[in-house]
Amino acid sequence: MDKKGILYGLGAYGLWGLFPIYWKLLHGISALQLIGHRIGWSFILLIAVVFVTRQWRDFRSTALTSRMLWIYSIAGILLSVNWLTYVWAVNAGFIVETSLGYFINPLLSMLMGVIFLREKLRLAQWIPVTLAAIGVGYLTFIYGRPPWIALALAFSFGIYGLVKKVAPLGSLYGLTLETGILFLPALIYLVIVETNGTGAFMHIGLQADLLMIGAGVVTTVPLLMFASAAQRVPLTMIGVLQYIAPTIQFLIGVLIYKEPFDRNHLIGFSVIWLALIIFWVENYLAHRVPVEPLAELGEG
Repeated sequence: MDKKGILYGLGAYGLWGLFPIYWKLLHGISALQLIGHRIGWSFILLIAVVFVTRQWRDFRSTALTSRMLWIYSIAGILLSVNWLTYVWAVNAGFIVETSLGYFINPLLSMLMGVIFLREKLRLAQWIPVTLAAIGVGYLTFIYGRPPWIALALAFSFGIYGLVKKVAPLGSLYGLTLETGILFLPALIYLVIVETNGTGAFMHIGLQADLLMIGAGVVTTVPLLMFASAAQRVPLTMIGVLQYIAPTIQFLIGVLIYKEPFDRNHLIGFSVIWLALIIFWVENYLAHRVPVEPLAELGEG
């Protein structure tokens, strides 16, 4: 196992897990403005990386085509919806519910594969999907409403993943193109709020300005770390690591920001956690390569 790859993976998911604390530092700024800055500064940083690493010519020839622009426009819209929902929810006091969305996401992605890509689920794989549906149904009853924040995050990111499944660009080129497509609308919005006197940038203090600029860094760095990890470690390990982020988010919401989490919430979350454990164990056992057949093949 590549130790550096594991460290990259831990770093990526650890940073994603700490996102609520970062956005809470900017709680006085509207989510739309924060997303505008996140898109803008992310694109500036990413395109700088493309130029510094001398990949502009390759990026231009592979990414700037009508087909790529169409695919990544859809991806960019889905990503902006996911980012906006997440940042708003964190600053509105729903960190626990955002973590639920990312716990549900792997199971939802699997179900989307069945619906849209005609993938086949093994019989045992239907068990965690059913349990997750029961857990969401129970939480709907407890909340008195569907956990729409969690569902919006899970569906937007799940569909985003579905689009990326058929998108041919790598993570650097893909996110650069996505944020590049969104850059002009984001810039126009930020200019509008600045001209009407409601803009936050350079008006509420140096710390806030640096944090808004830093949104590009905190978006790009874990993504590049994840890309490095994905190249170095098996997907089964990535599957385990992906639960680090929502777990940290959940603990931050309950322990640091004291969001409500009683016995009834615990029951609903526990059903979904059980579904994830079954999902991971079943996936691990199904993809474990037996020693004997390999030995036989080697002899041939």
